[in-house]
Amino acid sequence: MKRLLLILGALTASVLARPMTHQDLFDFQWIGEVRVAPNGQQAVFVKTVVDAKKTGYDTSLWIVDLQDGKARPLTFGTRDRSPRFSPDGSKLAFVRNGALALMPLEGGEAQIISDLPRMLNAPVWTPDGRQLAFVYDGNEEDNGPKKDGYVSDVAVINRAHYRVNGGGNLNFKRHRHVWLQGLSKGKATQVTRGDFDVSDPQFAADGSLFYASDPRPEGYYEPNYSEIHRVRDGVDTLVAKLPLSISGLKLSPDGSRLAFHAEQGQPIRSYSQPDLYVIPVTGGTPKNLTADYDFDMGSGVAGDNSAPAGGGGQGIVWRNGELLDITAKRGRAILVAVSLDGKARELTHGDQAVQGFAFDGGQFVVKISTPTVLNELYTLDGRPLTRLNDFSRFDLTQPEELNYKSFDGRTIQAWVQWPPNRKPGQKVPLLLNIHGGPHAAYGFVFDHEFQAQAARGYAVLYPNPRGSTSYGQEFGNLIQHHYPGDDYKDLMAGVDLLLSRGDVDAERLGVTGGSGGGLLTNWTVGHTQRFKAAVSQRDIADWAAWWYSADMTLFEPTWFKGAPFENPAEFAERSPITFVKDIHTPMLFILGDSDTRTPPEAGGEQMFRALKYLHRIAVMVRFPRESHDLSRSGEPWHRVERLDHIVNWFDRWLLGVPHPEYEI
Repeated sequence: MKRLLLILGALTASVLARPMTHQDLFDFQWIGEVRVAPNGQQAVFVKTVVDAKKTGYDTSLWIVDLQDGKARPLTFGTRDRSPRFSPDGSKLAFVRNGALALMPLEGGEAQIISDLPRMLNAPVWTPDGRQLAFVYDGNEEDNGPKKDGYVSDVAVINRAHYRVNGGGNLNFKRHRHVWLQGLSKGKATQVTRGDFDVSDPQFAADGSLFYASDPRPEGYYEPNYSEIHRVRDGVDTLVAKLPLSISGLKLSPDGSRLAFHAEQGQPIRSYSQPDLYVIPVTGGTPKNLTADYDFDMGSGVAGDNSAPAGGGGQGIVWRNGELLDITAKRGRAILVAVSLDGKARELTHGDQAVQGFAFDGGQFVVKISTPTVLNELYTLDGRPLTRLNDFSRFDLTQPEELNYKSFDGRTIQAWVQWPPNRKPGQKVPLLLNIHGGPHAAYGFVFDHEFQAQAARGYAVLYPNPRGSTSYGQEFGNLIQHHYPGDDYKDLMAGVDLLLSRGDVDAERLGVTGGSGGGLLTNWTVGHTQRFKAAVSQRDIADWAAWWYSADMTLFEPTWFKGAPFENPAEFAERSPITFVKDIHTPMLFILGDSDTRTPPEAGGEQMFRALKYLHRIAVMVRFPRESHDLSRSGEPWHRVERLDHIVNWFDRWLLGVPHPEYEI
């Protein structure tokens, strides 16, 4: 009888389940940063939701009992993030509206203890629990007198890297330094100084401070480089100069070693895989612990639904002489333990993505996403701790994993998200979705876009062509000085496979992608007529124009061997705009007006104008205020409208559904 009731319940749930829609995003609840209490009994996490106006995101702190999984709100602010337990576990520090806040865990209101005019980041407790350090970019001008009450907003620029996507122009009079704050409201004290930014402050038991930096004002002229410093009794001492780009500095519990992620500066490559290193606190030669573990340390796989606000993580964690870390491996993100002699043990398994973890008091909390789970917290043995998103009401399906041979015999991993109501033998329209990066990877992670498009009747093919991460250094660097190129062939091999199986309709093929995927979308329709519609998002049309205008510099021979004026043919032969006369596919361009990573004037604007000149079908959709991160953390309504436009364009050209908004 019990078995019969379970079967009936499952059938009822299946009948009641509905397709996932674009506007379901408004109800998603994301888990951002998580921290475990020193006693190992509780964890605090950042909960992120869409705000009431659906134009931004609210973040608050929640606490969950690690035994019974009961979670409750801990704070009721709308901009609370970065929780940090005090060493004795009695207090919780966090950032509220950019200020440092403190609250007792046994009960009571949070108190703002910092008094600074700008936002601070990365709070860290001192070992004695009497102070908090943080990274802050303030300076003496913040509180100084203003001439006639006027503050100039004119930017004087003398460096090639002068702006950052989503952050506007950089102010080179401001640098991120470590400051110290007592536990009661009072003036903070600046600890580090200099014409450079610092990161990853770490305190030793004796109160001395370690930090990482790159002091070069124009480091883009040279290969990777970093420094590690120690501040003790007010004296700043250089510990190590390293030919590496380091991040995530973490001091061992015994104070003898520092661990960090690093990318090598030599040889110069398109992609340098991050490894896990350790170095004595006295300096010396760092040891690469993962030189023989050929996967991306401190990395993951790409989806469109990591926490859009309040994210972050504990990073590298020391435990019993091992280092805990997340690595990207063949389309999965897994938690690993790496010993000091370089042996890696994989602690999580399965078709999933570990998006973050925390460890303290002998207890793990792991944040996991799968193709049908947005994100939830689990114990290391898989016991669920949170159930914020009830996706049982949606008719979601697992994607089909593909592993196929490309033109040169290399194996390409890909996935197909099939429509949940697809009938056996039915040929369905196909959307090829190309990831950006180009050094990134799709994988076993929740992606709202793919599930919603499948719910509309489309099969979505999303491959990891050569150049993708999670397959080792050699595979990731195959596209150096050859992008786009053979990666396009990898994509077409996946489409050919599905066509040969008879699963998709050859007359209803669409292609889309963002960033590097937008570049490859432009490239694809300039090299084949097989696609009946294309949506190119935050794309690149002209490599030379991008080289001159993007917020990142390519002064080292990574993607190209030199500058456009030194070898214009190299840039032209790999620019989609060169082949625009061959494009007859109806194209929609989705662009963010504040995107400085792929500026519209170097991408979709060029393609749109050229296609209009040629009397081809082209439409631009412009999103005000949006940066390169529109699809992941843009304004919620804009994210939904973006999804609507993508599907509407394909409905128009693959299914014949009228959409007069695109007509002249």
